Amino acid sequence: MRSLWKGAISFGLVTIPVKMYAATESKEIKFNYLHKECKTPINYQKVCPVCNKKLTTEDIVKGYEYEKGKYVVLQDEDFEKLPLDSIKAVQILDFVDLKEIDPVYYMKSYFLAPADFGAKAYKLLYQALLDTGKIAIAKIFLRTKENLATLRIYQNCLMLETMFYPDEVRSTQSIPELDLEGIQVHENELKMAKSLIENLTAPFEPSKYTSTYRQKLYELIEAKIADNEITEVQKPQEVKIVDLMEALRASVKATQESKKPKTTKTTKKRKSKTATG
Repeated sequence: MRSLWKGAISFGLVTIPVKMYAATESKEIKFNYLHKECKTPINYQKVCPVCNKKLTTEDIVKGYEYEKGKYVVLQDEDFEKLPLDSIKAVQILDFVDLKEIDPVYYMKSYFLAPADFGAKAYKLLYQALLDTGKIAIAKIFLRTKENLATLRIYQNCLMLETMFYPDEVRSTQSIPELDLEGIQVHENELKMAKSLIENLTAPFEPSKYTSTYRQKLYELIEAKIADNEITEVQKPQEVKIVDLMEALRASVKATQESKKPKTTKTTKKRKSKTATG
C-alpha cells in the first residue's frame, strides 16, 4: 500500500513519527456512462465556461464565496501557513473509554505505521493503550480540513478514525415523525420483541456479512457476458493529421478539376460534323 500522509503522533512532549495508510476501500461495482444511441463512453471534462478552455488540476484553485459572485482565492501554501499544531501531527487531546463515543461520529478509518526511527515509541503507545483500554481523542489536518479523530488499537497497529465534530451531527428534533410520546406498546408485544432479540443474539463475526446485492450484480454481468449480450464500444473517428503543403496541393487540384468545362456528347457530335463538312 502507498502511504497517504506522513507526520507524527504528538502528546505532551512525546513525538512518534508515523505514516498513514487507508484502512478501508469501496467494493462498489462501478459503471461507465454510455451514450444510449451509440454506446460510446461519455467524457466528463472540467471546462471554464468563460474561457471555453479545458482545465487540468494545476489550473484549478480553491475559492471561498464570501458574497454572491465574490471569492477569496486560497493556494495550497496558504493552508500550510495556518498556525495549527495538527497540520503535520496527530495532536492528542484526551484519553477516553471507547464505549463513551457514539458510532454516529465515526467517518473514515486509517492504519498508522511507524515511520523512520519511530518503532520503539510507536510500540510503547500501542502497549500503553492496550493495557489501559483507553483510546485517544486527537486532531489531524487532512485535505484542507482539521479533523477530529480517535486513535485506538486495531489488531497489530494503531488505527486513526476521523470523526464528525458535534456541530456536524444533525439533531433529530426537527423530524416530526419521531414524536412517539403518544404511542402505546403492549406488554406482550414487548415481551415477544425481547424474545426475538435474544434468539438472534450472536457474537459479532465480520466475515459472515457479505453484500448479496453486489454478488447478484456480478452474476447478472457474468450471465450477460455468457449470453453474448456485449456492446462493443465505438471509438470516435480520429482526425487524420496530414502535411499542410500536401493538404493545400490536394485542395488546389480538386478545385481546379471542378472548374474545368464539362464536354457533352452533343458538343462532340457537332464538332465532328463541322470537321466533315
